[in-house]
Amino acid sequence: MKKAFGFCALLAHVLAYPALAEERLALTFPVACVVGDTCVIQNYVDHDASAGWRDFACGAMSYDGHDGTDIRIPTLEAQRRGVGVLAAAEGTVLRTRTDMPDKPLTDDGLDDDPRACGNGLVIDHGKGWETQYCHMAQGSLLVRTGDRVKAGQRLGLIGVSGRTSFPHLHLTVRHEGQVVDPFAPELALDACGTATGKGLFDTPGRTVPYLDRFILNTGFADGPVSVSDIENGQLDARKPKPQSDALVVYMRAIGLQAGDALSMVLVDPDGAVVVQKVFDPLERSKAQLMQYIGRKRPETGWKAGTYGAVLSILREGKRLAEKRIFIAL
Repeated sequence: MKKAFGFCALLAHVLAYPALAEERLALTFPVACVVGDTCVIQNYVDHDASAGWRDFACGAMSYDGHDGTDIRIPTLEAQRRGVGVLAAAEGTVLRTRTDMPDKPLTDDGLDDDPRACGNGLVIDHGKGWETQYCHMAQGSLLVRTGDRVKAGQRLGLIGVSGRTSFPHLHLTVRHEGQVVDPFAPELALDACGTATGKGLFDTPGRTVPYLDRFILNTGFADGPVSVSDIENGQLDARKPKPQSDALVVYMRAIGLQAGDALSMVLVDPDGAVVVQKVFDPLERSKAQLMQYIGRKRPETGWKAGTYGAVLSILREGKRLAEKRIFIAL
């Protein structure tokens, strides 16, 4: 989502100056997921006052004017199964919306429309602190205006309502009406470089890792793969079998920057390379990119055993992220 969020017109994009220690709000992570496993942070608060963008760690995991934290789940299929949204802190529900359909609104004309937030709510935590939750599933809200909620209490489900192109929760934190980056509340406008990864998140025994690039989806299929196939869970029924005409491996990565390259290697049960490819380095940054490689079934059939794939994000030969997956034929 861009610049305007919520159920009423909001202030222009500004970051709060460092809050006094006694005023800090301790937050519980607001999604029932594990960052780096069942969810990932796609975008952080924008720390660049110009037409560009940068996150609190001076990375590119944001976009111009972004005033919150986007916690993304892997697919629309995962969203349909249900992923809980949790209250980040104790407080009182100020307002809600729950009747917008789970259908992304991608018209750029909605940037300054309150409907851009989709279904969601705002919670007042006292001492000037508020949190706002956007893009929740239609009819999933479990609280009403005026309800008192506890930290970690389930509020509803992640959806795809409002102005969004992928299933996620957009969380905005404000203090005295100003946007605060929960990962770096001490940073003022147009500043970056503090990558502690904790900030206001104070759940005992749990840290929220900062990931500036991430391999979101991987798997095997019996033929060509599309992003739609991944999103809708259609590949579960297309896992390769000994009689399949093709053996394909796919990956979707997010947060890629200019100069990054995807690398894919598929090996057979004896460790011999079946197919491999290093794609050309990107000429410009991409929020997400999907690629696949594969081979047709040889005349002698597929060798019985376990096939493996190594899927990586590279930059000038350095491995920035990697996943290894396996399938038995």
